[in-house]
Amino acid sequence: MTETGADEPQHTTGADQLFGLGSRFRGFFNDPRWALAIIRATVLEAAHPQIGAALADNSTFVTHPWRRLRNTVTSLQRMSGADEEARHKEAARLNRMHARISGTDARDRPYDAMDPAVRAWVVATLFESSVAMCRFGGQPLEQDAIEELYGEFRGYLAALDGDARHLPPTVHEFWPYYERVVAEELEHTEAMRIILYRLFDHLPAPPLLHGLPTLWAAGRALVGPVIGAITVASLPEPFRQRAGLPELPGARTLMQSAYLGAGLARFLPEGWLRTETVLDLLALSPDSDDPRARSLRALRDRMRRAGALVRLITPLPPEPEHGDTGLRRGAEEFFATVLDQTGDGYVDWPDLAAMARELAGRLDLDEPAETRLYDAFADWWRELQAALDTDGDGRVSCQEYTEAVPSLAGPALIRVAEVLFDVTDANGDQRIDAAEYRALFRRGFHRDLPGTDDAYARGAFVRDFLSFMSGRARSTPYDPLLADA
Repeated sequence: MTETGADEPQHTTGADQLFGLGSRFRGFFNDPRWALAIIRATVLEAAHPQIGAALADNSTFVTHPWRRLRNTVTSLQRMSGADEEARHKEAARLNRMHARISGTDARDRPYDAMDPAVRAWVVATLFESSVAMCRFGGQPLEQDAIEELYGEFRGYLAALDGDARHLPPTVHEFWPYYERVVAEELEHTEAMRIILYRLFDHLPAPPLLHGLPTLWAAGRALVGPVIGAITVASLPEPFRQRAGLPELPGARTLMQSAYLGAGLARFLPEGWLRTETVLDLLALSPDSDDPRARSLRALRDRMRRAGALVRLITPLPPEPEHGDTGLRRGAEEFFATVLDQTGDGYVDWPDLAAMARELAGRLDLDEPAETRLYDAFADWWRELQAALDTDGDGRVSCQEYTEAVPSLAGPALIRVAEVLFDVTDANGDQRIDAAEYRALFRRGFHRDLPGTDDAYARGAFVRDFLSFMSGRARSTPYDPLLADA
């Protein structure tokens, strides 16, 4: 693990040292304490009214938190890596993505994900929470280390925005800025409440633990409230009081103990808690073709038997009975797991934009392929709205969808499939060869298609994609991309 204490060798602050394995910023990625710090930073971000509104309207963090976490970590690693070309490419991708996110909140106040002051606040929360995690863990950073770390975070913002002028130039000037935003701008937003009180109470199981609902529910019921209490106790006192967030008795001691315990985990053998390894493991489905899945299947069988014992000791409420047809149940399930990406109970443009965003990110699309994909999804949304929005409120409810159980494979959805095929068919021979096949399904979807030839024809690709996106196929290679949490 990378040590971040004051006894570390000093780093220069030149541009070539701001990124890569030698930076303090990069060193936090495999620090277990940073998991707690990231939750804290996310709460402080969500408390900003513009960020909170953007998250509530556009984010998939409620319905697909594990996917969102993986994407965030991947982006941070690209932005803080030593590869300058990869950093510029990721910055351009983030800017294109954020340029598509704007609107108004429930009080008709505008929000814009490209607002430079708002983007500066996101970086500010990451920096301040990184400093705080060291303090909470009993190993506060020395002043020169804090200054060095701040220079790296400003370098991150400069790489993203082209400059960092919306963050104060020095650490000495940063703290008054930070305290002013906390005191004057942060609010008790809906997005913040969801993160603190709903997200962990309803956190879906990662793919690794699919099929073990009893054990996952028991563990979540225990850990969720603890994480919420730790996070609230770690927030700045003025904001916690103004927002009316109760600090439970003993929560501060629990919080400091959690950070200290996580800090001790850094001394485990190197590689045991690498972020990439942990996220890869959580995303691994036991029924996948990954060689590690065999061991997972055996472990899951044992855990299932343990779950049966838990059910005997603490019976869970029975599953609700459905009085309608299997077709309706299947349509409702598809609506909730695939179409409603933001988890608000409706399908509208932000849900389809989230699908386009996930596909573009997984396949690492550049312009103009990314714009073609977004345009195709926008056309599909217009088709869905015209066909299913019977009450004219500008969105599609689950009831509107399930009552129609429509054939969604219209011309626009076909264009979505064809865009995906075109960006995968790198040599333009109208077939996805073995190398292109691996790039799409193994890198993008983490799965193979059993029983297929080495080459994948356009018609077969379009047919399979439409079968999934129209709700007709319950299990396809696209499940891990759009349906898994």
